Amino acid sequence: MNRIERPSTPGAPEAQIEYLDGDFRIVRPGAFVRCAVTGEPIPIEELRYWDVDLQEAYLDPQAKLVRLGVRVKL
Repeated sequence: MNRIERPSTPGAPEAQIEYLDGDFRIVRPGAFVRCAVTGEPIPIEELRYWDVDLQEAYLDPQAKLVRLGVRVKL
């Protein structure tokens, strides 16, 4: 099941997370966090990309590159 197929839980709370090197710690439980670039919800179980220094989550590697101001030609 991918992000689009995953049933959403209306009214589910947003989690508060402390991003660590290679891991994260849930400070306030919730179902998702928001991408710092796109604002899209990221289910906790699908969270793979974040920045420890900025304490931000990213939907995918491209969102992280946008945050860094890097342009990539595909």
